[in-house]
Amino acid sequence: MDHAEAAPCCAARRPQGEPVAREQRLEAAPRSTRGQVRLAGGAFSMGDAFGEGYAADGEVPVHQVELAPFHIDATAVTNAQFATFVKATGHVTDAERFETSAVFHSVVAADPHDTYGPVPGTPWWITVRGATWRSPEGPLSDISARQNHPVVHVSWQDAAAYSAWAGKRLPTEAEWEYAARGGLEDRRFPWGDELAPRGRWRCNIWQGRFPDHNTAEDGFLTTAPVKAYSPNGHGLWNTSGNVWEWCTDWFAANYYASSPAANPAGPADGEARVMRGGSYLCHDSYCHRYRVAARSSNTPDSSAANLGFRCANDQGPS
Repeated sequence: MDHAEAAPCCAARRPQGEPVAREQRLEAAPRSTRGQVRLAGGAFSMGDAFGEGYAADGEVPVHQVELAPFHIDATAVTNAQFATFVKATGHVTDAERFETSAVFHSVVAADPHDTYGPVPGTPWWITVRGATWRSPEGPLSDISARQNHPVVHVSWQDAAAYSAWAGKRLPTEAEWEYAARGGLEDRRFPWGDELAPRGRWRCNIWQGRFPDHNTAEDGFLTTAPVKAYSPNGHGLWNTSGNVWEWCTDWFAANYYASSPAANPAGPADGEARVMRGGSYLCHDSYCHRYRVAARSSNTPDSSAANLGFRCANDQGPS
């Protein structure tokens, strides 16, 4: 694929025209840095230094960004952590409100009457009734053996609600990229430029022929545990592949050309929120967005079986 051309998003977008989900507001909890690493901040080069991104994603120009110190979760939020949140608050996710969410075609676990055909524009995504964070592939699946896997089928609104309850917030896109790079400048991945150094997979993405045959050479067909593989230089796990992660920013393809140099927080408004990191469905032939510079977006009420998040926090008092 010509990487200058845009490819359809790896995480399905909720069709327009469906009822708008009710926004749930939770009182913010006291600040907490549990499970987080502290990063000193400073200057780094943000963006695609290799010219490998899709033009419509706006990964260029590469620009210098200065960040204040901050904290960020070492891992994506897990099913176990999200279950604790739901038990404490009674939160109902957007996937549960809409009663449907998107599941990759080859792993659907649902009766035929619970499937509604492909998502427009991305035929490998199937709209499944009853696909939720509790049942990632559909009503005939569960997470009993996946407590340490990243929670999925969470919208931006769900992620923001969890973050407030946990005394945290979602990371800005700039914070996410700084953290994901692990201290390496101008590299494709958190560990360097080679995808599989010495023939060893360092992330959970698609191997084989997309979208029909996944050889799962990396060890996983869908999600992997949040501490699979090795952490990057900042102590973060799985910032390439596994699941897409929501950022707090609104998305604009031309934002990098005019973003502030210090602590950029995205456009003032928009229609979609930034997603980072790629997922277990990314493949060079279709979605080359598992690079640390890669970016994509989705509407705040969208959910899918490869869409999760991690939290961040301000430095706070010393």
